[in-house]
Amino acid sequence: MLERIYTYCMAKKAVTEGFPFGESVLVFKVAGKMFALVAIEEIPLRVNLKCDPEKAVELREQYAYVIPGYHMNKQQWNTVIMEGEVPDREFFSWIDDSYDLIVASLTKKKRIEFGFDA
Repeated sequence: MLERIYTYCMAKKAVTEGFPFGESVLVFKVAGKMFALVAIEEIPLRVNLKCDPEKAVELREQYAYVIPGYHMNKQQWNTVIMEGEVPDREFFSWIDDSYDLIVASLTKKKRIEFGFDA
C-alpha cells in the first residue's frame, strides 16, 4: 500500500516528498505545505491527512480506523489506520481532499508560481 500511496501523491501537481521528521515519517507537500504524512514503520501503516474540521469529526464517528491526527491539529487532521478495512476509492478521495484543501489555502502568488492559476 505504501507504494500505491507514494505513486498517487507524487502524480499530483507541485508535489514533493521528504523526511523532515526523521526516517520513519514520509511527508508529501504541495507548494511547500504538508498534505499527507505516512508513518512508514508502523504496522499497520498510518496516514495523516488534512481534513475539513466538520468532515474530520464525521469520518471519526463513522469509521473506527479514522482517529484524530497523531501529533497534529486534532481539528484539521485525521490519522487513517490502514488495517485492510479502508476502501481504496474512499481513502484516495481523502488524499484528494487533503491536497485540495492545501491548494485552496495558497496565496494567489503561490498559486501562480506553482502553476495552479494561469
